[in-house]
Amino acid sequence: MNKNNITHLIKPGALIALTTSLVIGCVSQQPKSTEQQANPLVPASKFDLSHWKINVPVDLDNDGKIDEIDVKKIQTYSHPDFFYLDDKGYMVFTSPNKALTSANSTNTRSEFRQMLRGANTKIKTKSPKNNFALAVHPLSDRFGSIGGKMEATLKVDHVALRATDPSKNAAYSVVVGQIHAGKDQALIDTKLGYGWGNEPLKIYYKKWPGHKTGSVFWNYERNLPKTDPNRTDIAYPVWGNTWENPNEPGNAGIALGEEFSYTVNVYKNVMHLTFSTAGKNDVSYSINLGNNVDAYGNVDEKDHPHGYAADWHYFKAGAYNQCSTKNAKGIWYPGCLGTGDWATDKQNGDYAQVSFSKLVLSPASPQ
Repeated sequence: MNKNNITHLIKPGALIALTTSLVIGCVSQQPKSTEQQANPLVPASKFDLSHWKINVPVDLDNDGKIDEIDVKKIQTYSHPDFFYLDDKGYMVFTSPNKALTSANSTNTRSEFRQMLRGANTKIKTKSPKNNFALAVHPLSDRFGSIGGKMEATLKVDHVALRATDPSKNAAYSVVVGQIHAGKDQALIDTKLGYGWGNEPLKIYYKKWPGHKTGSVFWNYERNLPKTDPNRTDIAYPVWGNTWENPNEPGNAGIALGEEFSYTVNVYKNVMHLTFSTAGKNDVSYSINLGNNVDAYGNVDEKDHPHGYAADWHYFKAGAYNQCSTKNAKGIWYPGCLGTGDWATDKQNGDYAQVSFSKLVLSPASPQ
C-alpha cells in the first residue's frame, strides 16, 4: 500500500503529539554506571535496560495501581518475588494468577514496555518519538524509529497449573514477547479502523498439566474493533501445538526450563520472526503488517485491508500471565485459581515464571 492511499484519511489532530522527528536508537549493551555496579544483584547490572520500563503486579506506593518502574528507576530496581537476577545470572519475571492488573485487563504481568525515549521524560509515553511505526505510515518520519528489532533467549520455568475451564485457549499459558499497537482514541474517531490497541504479535508458551513438554507458538490479532466478532488471534505453530490443541507435543515440544530464542525484526513494513533452540530446526515466518496478507501468503478477507499501517507500536517482553482468574465467556477467561497471597499461590503453582539470559533491542535490519 502506498502512503498516499491513507495520508488524506488521517486528520491533522488524529495522531498523538506529532512533532519533529527524533530517532532514538534502541541499542545493544552499554557500559554500566557506577550506581549499577554498586548494585550487582539488580537485573540492570547485567542487562541493558536503558530503553525499558516495567510493570510489576504489586502496589508498594499505595496509589491503587500496578507499580510502574520507569527507565531511570529500573537501573537500581528489583523485586524479590517478581523481578530479579537469579544466582545463574538470569533475569526473572514472575506473575501470579491473582494480583493487581493494569487497567482494562484481567491478566497479571511482570513485563517490560519498550521506551525509545530512554530516560528523557520530556517525551510523553504515547508520543510518536517514544514509539515506532511501519515505513508505510504516512507520517513515519515523526516517530522514534521505523520498525526495530528485539532478540531474546529465555526459558519458561513455570506456567499456572489450575484452571476451572481448561478448554479456554488461554489456560496454562504465558506470553513472553509482544508487539503492541497503541490505543489511540483520536485514530478510532476517524473511523479508519486504527488505534484499537491490538497486538500484531504475541509469542506464547503453553504447557498442559501432566504433559512432558509444552508448545511455543505466536499469534497475530486482526486489527479490528473489540466489538467486531472477527477480531481474534490467529495462531501459528513453532514447536509443538497451537493453543487450542490439548494433545501432548512430546519431543516436538519444549520442556519447562529448556532455553529457546526468538528474534523479532520489523524491517520497513515486514515483521520477520525467527525461533531457534538446541536440537530442533529453526522456524521462520514473515508477514507484512501493512496489509491483510497472512503469514502463509493468503489474503485474510476478515482483517483490516491495511493491517496495522497507521498504528504506532512498541515491543514488550517478560511474563504476561494468560491464566486469568476471571471465569466468563470467551477464550481469555479460563477461571484459573489463585488467592492473591503470594506464598499460598506459589505453593499451589498458581503463577507463571520466565527467565531471560538475553534481551537486546536494536534498529531493524534487512533480511
